[in-house]
Formats: sequence, structure tokens, C-alpha cells
Amino acid sequence: MNFAMQIAPSETRGFQPKPGLGVRNFKCIAKGGFGDGHNSYAHSMAWFDGKLYVGTTRSNLCMIRVQSAYKNLPLSTWPIESPDTTEGLYTLDRRAQIWAYDPVAGTWEMVYRAPLVESNAGGEPVSREIGYRSMQVFQGESDPKPALYVAAWASSRAPGGHIMRTYDGRTFERVSRYGILERRVGATRCLTTIAGRIFFSPTAQSASERPGGNDGSQQNTAGLPLVFETRDVAGEKWLAASEPGFGDPGNLAIFSLLADSNRLYAGTFNLSGFQIWASECRGNPPYSWHKLIDRGAGRGALNQSVASMVSFDDAIYVGTGIQGGGFDRVNKIGPAAAELIRINPDDTWDLIVGDHRAGEKDREPLSGLRSGFGNFFNGYVWSLGVHDGWLYAGTFDWSVLLRWSTLREAPRNVVRFFDHFDPEVIVANEGGADLWRSRDGENWMHITRQGFGNPYNAGIRNLVSTPHGLFAGTANLFGPRVAVRHGSEWAYEDNPRGGLEVWLGDSGAVN
Repeated sequence: MNFAMQIAPSETRGFQPKPGLGVRNFKCIAKGGFGDGHNSYAHSMAWFDGKLYVGTTRSNLCMIRVQSAYKNLPLSTWPIESPDTTEGLYTLDRRAQIWAYDPVAGTWEMVYRAPLVESNAGGEPVSREIGYRSMQVFQGESDPKPALYVAAWASSRAPGGHIMRTYDGRTFERVSRYGILERRVGATRCLTTIAGRIFFSPTAQSASERPGGNDGSQQNTAGLPLVFETRDVAGEKWLAASEPGFGDPGNLAIFSLLADSNRLYAGTFNLSGFQIWASECRGNPPYSWHKLIDRGAGRGALNQSVASMVSFDDAIYVGTGIQGGGFDRVNKIGPAAAELIRINPDDTWDLIVGDHRAGEKDREPLSGLRSGFGNFFNGYVWSLGVHDGWLYAGTFDWSVLLRWSTLREAPRNVVRFFDHFDPEVIVANEGGADLWRSRDGENWMHITRQGFGNPYNAGIRNLVSTPHGLFAGTANLFGPRVAVRHGSEWAYEDNPRGGLEVWLGDSGAVN
């Protein structure tokens, strides 16, 4: 899985916001993966020089099919037409793309496509990158002006993950070495800036550094649970800003970073429950960090990781998740829905959306909403954003997979439930990601609970606030051809609703 966010500046208390966005304020400005259903994720998004930039990741469900962690999913058939071997996967065109949207002209342009490079396994050339997982505007010491930096995700047969840069939004150059660090990494999900420095944490190891080869089970950890920083990406002088795992070997990775005011926050991946650490990043690295939350905010393994973070009204909001869409089969954690936690200015925390905590201090969710915003299928609170004085939260909802599920792994009470209800009833009513909004962080109302009317929009992957409105980019893995049941048989058919979508919410527009 992949966890990422786009944040807007903190709002101040007493500010009178514009009306919050409703579903009628949103219009679809890109669909079908920009006309290519293999563009599965709007994996990174950023506002730069008057345009919205979207980095895609391609063929995600095809990749998942050949990973060992997903070999025995309880499915009647694979949901999309896809190769079933690693060799077959490399016959697909997986050249990741970057698209730019001009809101004045209302037009899109593909401004970059990954090049082909020599495969390190021999044979046909491969895409140098298969996805762009993070974007950040930053001016380094050698930059004449602010640039858009893009973190590239490399396949196991490519040279390695790296970071690209553009000054004009059209010419992109690789500015880091392959692998970024001396111990090469395959990707990073969180480029974040503060006080003239850019930070990141490794997400995946390069193939040459990965024990046992590319079985897919290591895609969310790199064996380097550290935060790194530099003042100049092109200078390739990355310094460790933290000690490994903040001194806790249970922290297997750092999933999210957030810069707010003069503080850097880091959220970890931990099988006993995530931790959140904070540092003012003063002096020389590695810096002094202090722990704000551990054991998944008292929920343990069911809050395995920090999926998203954002600053709003002087507090930090944290979205949680379990890798694998809310069910980590490798580590036998879940299934469980995600929660929303708030860290207050005094570093105490509140449960906003989630399940009751019993113990020394009983906690009920301040919103009155149980985990998943009351929806069991919301496995991540995947994106958080602030726009016009409102806090927005987007989820990942896996309920559309019920169309192909055998329910073999489902708890007994779930199986009994589906003895009385056709899974298609659930898909019709709950299929597709949720988008919610709140003015005060505690009282929430939904904008959509059905992926903007498309059940294949399984996730709201990114939220970006701009002068032209709030952009929402989706994860939609179900293209270009999807399995459709005809009686007892399955057939793959073209799916015009597959592939990522981008939606624009504007309080001054009603559709």
C-alpha cells in the first residue's frame, strides 16, 4: 500500500470559512485514467506554478497479482484481466506518467512519461519508474527558484528509486542517484519540507538490496526506518535526521511525515501499533525526537500504521490503517476499519473517529462515529486536507471486492450476514471511497460515500487545496478490463469506469 498526503497551511481560530463543499460542488475533470485504464492511482498531486500536477502509478492490481503476499486471496476470479506471472507483468506498458491541469483553460497535458531503460535482469527494456509516489515544491541551496520535486518508484528490474526535478513543469531531470542513498531504496512516499530542508523516509528496498528477491512482501518496508534530510537534493548529501526506528526495533518503517510550523511529525508502521514522534529539528542531525503516541493510540495492532496527517486549527489530525486495504494477511492483522486521531497543542490526544477504549482512561469517539466513519470496509483514512477553513478526509473502501470474493476468510458473523444479503446490495450502497468534511474536527458530514458515484473509485488518494478549489485524486485499480459474471461464468469486459479519476470541488459551482 502506499500512504501519502498533500497539506494546506493551518487555519487560524476565528476565521470565518466559506461554505463547505458538498457533492454537487464537485465535477469530474479526468476519468478513465486519462484515457488509459492502466493509470490506476493518482499517487501524487501538487499545485505548482498555477497548475495541478498528477503523478500516476500504473497497473497496481496487476502488480499485486504476482506478489507472494496476495497469492491466495479468497477470490472467485481475478478482478481484472491481468498476467499471472512476473514475466507476463513485464510485458505491460508500465511507464508512469505526469499530467498537468490548467484550470483557466480547463485542459490536461501529459508533460512526462517514464523512459525505458536496460533491465537488470536482462531481456527487453523496462520502465525506469512505474509510479510517482510523492511531490513537493522546494527550493534547495543550488536551485535558482522553487522547483517541483517528484519521488519516483522503480520496479525490481529498474536501476532504483530516485528523485526528479522540474522548474518549468515540462522538463523533468533526475537529480538524485539511483536508489537515492548508498544503501539503495526503491521508493519513498513522503517528501516534506521545513526550514530550508527536504525530508524523506525510504519505502521499499531496491531489488539488489532485497533479501530473497522481489516477492512483493517487502513493498512497504525498506529495512531503513529512518528520516533523512538534505538542503540540496542535487548535492546528494543526505543525513540521517533520526536514529533507526526512533530507537524501537518494532518501528519497521516511517509511513508519514508532516511539517507544521517549526515541528516535524513522523508516523510509523509497527505491528504492535503505530507511533508518532515529533522534533523541532534544531542543531545538527540526528535530532532529538519525543514520542507523542504509541501502541496505535491504545488500539494496538489494529492501528498498524499512520496513513495520513494534516494540521488544522492548531491541532494535528492523524488517519490510520492496516496495510493490504485494512487486512494484513502476511502478519495476520485485521480486518479492521481505520480511525481518526487528533493531537492537541499540549501533545495530548483525542479519539475523533474510532472504537471505544477501555482502561485507565475510557475514550469514546468525539464525533460519535465508530471506526471507518461507521463503515467496516473503510480500511484507511488515506488522505487529509484543509480547504477554505474546512477539514476533509478521504478513505479507502474495499467493498467492491465483494463482487469477486468467496468470503472464505470472512468471520462467521460476516458469512451469516451475507446469507441474507447479496454482496451486490453492499456494493450498490457502500461501494466506492468516502469523502467527509468537518468545520471543527469533531462534527463530520459526508460528501460522498460511493466514490463520487463510481464503486471502482476505491480510494481518495490525494487532496490538494488550490485557489481554484479542492482537487481530489482517486485510486481506481479496475481497468482497463474487469471480470463480469454471466451466470456461473466470468468474462473480462472493457470497463470505461476503470482507471483513476480527478475531481474538482468549487464552492462557487453547482453541478
